[in-house]
Amino acid sequence: MTHSPDKRFLRDALKERDSAFETQIRPRGLGEFVGQEKVKERLAIAIEAARSRREPLEHALFYGPPGLGKTTLAYIIGNELKVAVKSASGPSIERAGDLAGLLTNLKDGDILFIDEIHRLSSAVEEYLYPAMEDFVIDIMIDQGPNARSVRLNLSRFTLVGATTRFGLLTAPLRSRFGLVNRVDFYPAADLSRIVERSAKILGVELSPASAAEISRRSRGTPRIANSLLRRVRDYAQVRTSGAITPDSVRAALSLLEIDEEGLDEMDKRVLDVIISHYNGGPVGLETIAVAIGEEADTIEEVYEPFLIQRGYLQRTRTGRCATKKAYAHLGVKVPSSRQGELGIGGDV
Repeated sequence: MTHSPDKRFLRDALKERDSAFETQIRPRGLGEFVGQEKVKERLAIAIEAARSRREPLEHALFYGPPGLGKTTLAYIIGNELKVAVKSASGPSIERAGDLAGLLTNLKDGDILFIDEIHRLSSAVEEYLYPAMEDFVIDIMIDQGPNARSVRLNLSRFTLVGATTRFGLLTAPLRSRFGLVNRVDFYPAADLSRIVERSAKILGVELSPASAAEISRRSRGTPRIANSLLRRVRDYAQVRTSGAITPDSVRAALSLLEIDEEGLDEMDKRVLDVIISHYNGGPVGLETIAVAIGEEADTIEEVYEPFLIQRGYLQRTRTGRCATKKAYAHLGVKVPSSRQGELGIGGDV
């Protein structure tokens, strides 16, 4: 499924604006980073050990749903080690020459951060292996009978990769990362602290109750929490006195069609299609994508993890199925044909 040029332009513009906002509020060190305590502790030990030995940090991989701080952690590592961070995304590294250009410009100890690393082409990935292991890269010059390989020595660097699709990484690439960390959804208490910190940076008046209301509807994701904070700030500025109160939070999020459980319009469309069009499932991902007009990858990476974690959706070998909780949340009666399957003894 493809987007129209206008939709792509709007999506890219919003992404650029959100990126600027995230940079403004991004924590600079592990002490400022809220949540993910086990990940932070492991990183702190590895960073301190590398610093004391005056060696580059081991190659590190962060995986998990989008918006949980993988990119932020990469930059925090650079700040903690006081080294430069050069960033790229997997799809942008199309040829071995692109990778060589990035690697040869790194200095000792520098970090190369590759987002969406699972989308590296197999040819580029092959060139990355000796770079990660031996800090060398072999470049082919000319073609045919005149072809020859030239080996370039690289500075000792650290590769930090981030991915939302850990299962799509090849085994050889995964095995070359010494530090592998899963970044999980955040509890509401941590999200409240993140929202309060962001509000201070933005100069927004925010009560603890308002921060808790925002965090409760943020799908366990700091990026969403900060985005909702901005939307609520705009609403309070235009419709109220400017101070963010629990009432203004509820009114603003109601306008955005985000309910008390954090489900937004697209979440409900996914569940509604499965329930009303396909009798609760199972139904294939591509079918759902066509029915709601969204890309299958977006559904799988953005919407499904939250719905599965909160118990609204099940992913089976034959497709996606709505749960009893999904029926109840949408206020739909479970058909008698599915009551036994869902463990229901009577009408819902």
